[in-house]
Amino acid sequence: MEKQGIVYLVGAGPGDPGLLTCKAKSLLERAEVVVYDYLADERILSFVPKAAELIYVGKSAGRHTMKQDEISRLLAKLGKEGKRIVRLKGGDPFVFGRGGEEALTLLEAGVPFEIVPGVTSAIAVPAYAGIPVTHRGIAASFAVITGHEDPTKNDSSIHWDKLAGAVDTLVFLMGVENLPNITEKLMEHGKSPDTPAALIRWGTRPYQETLETTLRTVVEDVRRAELKPPAIFIVGEVAKLRKELRWFDDAKTHPLFGKRVLVTRARAQASALSAKLEALGAETVETPVIKIVPPSDGYEKVRMAIRRIAGYAWIIFTSTNGVHAFMERLEEKELDSRALASAQIAAIGESTANALKAYGIKADIVPREFRAEGILDALQGQVHEGQCILIPRAEEAREILPEKLRALGAVVDVAPVYKTVTETEGSEALRDELAAGRIDLITFTSSSTVKNLVRVLGGIEPLKGVKTAAIGPVTADTARSLGIEPDITAETYTTDGLVEAIVKVQD
Repeated sequence: MEKQGIVYLVGAGPGDPGLLTCKAKSLLERAEVVVYDYLADERILSFVPKAAELIYVGKSAGRHTMKQDEISRLLAKLGKEGKRIVRLKGGDPFVFGRGGEEALTLLEAGVPFEIVPGVTSAIAVPAYAGIPVTHRGIAASFAVITGHEDPTKNDSSIHWDKLAGAVDTLVFLMGVENLPNITEKLMEHGKSPDTPAALIRWGTRPYQETLETTLRTVVEDVRRAELKPPAIFIVGEVAKLRKELRWFDDAKTHPLFGKRVLVTRARAQASALSAKLEALGAETVETPVIKIVPPSDGYEKVRMAIRRIAGYAWIIFTSTNGVHAFMERLEEKELDSRALASAQIAAIGESTANALKAYGIKADIVPREFRAEGILDALQGQVHEGQCILIPRAEEAREILPEKLRALGAVVDVAPVYKTVTETEGSEALRDELAAGRIDLITFTSSSTVKNLVRVLGGIEPLKGVKTAAIGPVTADTARSLGIEPDITAETYTTDGLVEAIVKVQD
């Protein structure tokens, strides 16, 4: 039986990837082909399987990758090939998204389709600016209007007389370039020139800009502020509510709003730090400069250690990466956490301790100071001469821990379970961002992130003038040794501590 194709016309929302619907995410995860427009945040595409085909058909002012009728025919062709296609569009496909045209073409071609609504910018963008499109006692109706209508047309398809007098809140999409005509038509048909208004650029993004104005002054205000598309123009008494309801770009709720922060962690870990920064309003740029790879010995030392695991009195884990890599080697030997029953467990840092908990292991010692010196202090009086200690860790690391333990008479086995190497992907784009002054802060979460960033940039010159934040004193010292004086050093050596230190500087 021939496989039946289907096209899902999916709304991606207004920009904030957190506003993507659960159904949209589920469809993207199962897509065979994704035909997508320009997306304000391409992290949405991270849900797409690597094997899926991505086809960009985006349009921007004056630049069309593919004409609309060509896009519609492409969808029909792919659908007839029996593929599962997601047609991904910004906002909602049926709110000036031309989803209706695409659906009709699919209907004529006999290709099944489904509509998956998205959060429309017409409501979401004003909401992120603290402006409700309706409000009891102020606005009982709203209208969404295209701002793209050609002002030279003889007959307008917009009923300006009805809009100006009968609708409380007017939301114009894509109307910045047409503002003179829009304001003129509204005032000509009776809308008070003193009606509150707002222009919201890049709505729902961490670099959102909001201009509070009036119908009379908006054209001149936009000219002075040099605001460019994309933006939404909202007219109505509700615009005054922003003074009380402003939340997204408010320093109290989002102290990092407007800050662009570079996250240099390994790709697998970057998202956790990014999420914490973004929750406080920052825009993050993820450019990992380290990559986690197998150690040079191909796990030989750790495999030898696992063969005599019962002989260790202590196992000391120094990082979450070390925990995961070590447990993978245990699983490789068809063992689990029960194999560690004869040893006491120490973990440097809460994150490392939490990683152990995920495998059902509770650390016996987690020092207050999250570095080697802290674990040494905590082990005083508990390590005895002749005891065997295993340290599964990165291939390159400070030697202070094994050296001090050996000085106490312990037999210490250092077993590399991973190696960090320089990640060069995205380095050219990063140089451009730094050169253009588009990075406000760089985060360093380990000594290797500092070393590798300097390596991929070819020195510290591109970092001049950019603030830096180090996760702890060891990382800060590494930065200093390379000529970088950190502006921020976390007092608690965790990502939460790093974020907290960054926020303090903003106060």
